[in-house]
Order: sequence, then C-alpha cells, then structure tokens
Amino acid sequence: MDTMKGRVLIVDDDTALAEMLGIVLKSEGYEPSVVTRGDEAIGAFRETKPDLVLLDLLLPGRDGIDVCKEIRAE
Repeated sequence: MDTMKGRVLIVDDDTALAEMLGIVLKSEGYEPSVVTRGDEAIGAFRETKPDLVLLDLLLPGRDGIDVCKEIRAE
C-alpha cells in the first residue's frame, strides 16, 4: 500500500540540502515541495497546503521570520 503520509514544504536557499531533504521525505512516503526564496514561500504555501513547513531563516527575497509570521497568521 503506497499512500502519502502528508505534504511538506521545504523553504531553503541551499538547493543541495533542500533536494536531499526532499529525497529522504519522499522515500518515507511524504510529498515534498521545494522553494528556494522567501518571497515565493507564501504562494507555495497557499498552493500546496502543506501539513508541515521546513523553513530556513536566512533566505533571499524575504527572511524566514517574516514568512513564518505570515504563515501563522493564516
């Protein structure tokens, strides 16, 4: 039985790390999405409706603290 456990949004500008996290999460049955810029994170959050967000703090475009505040407000 191959069912997804949930959706995870990875927001990290370190593409190698984000890709590795995505591979590990997918192998564990999760559905990962990756965004590399803070200013793209809210749109991706609204589009993918993830169960979990892995959010880096130091991001280009918009910092992770601001992104976190906006996600929590929703």
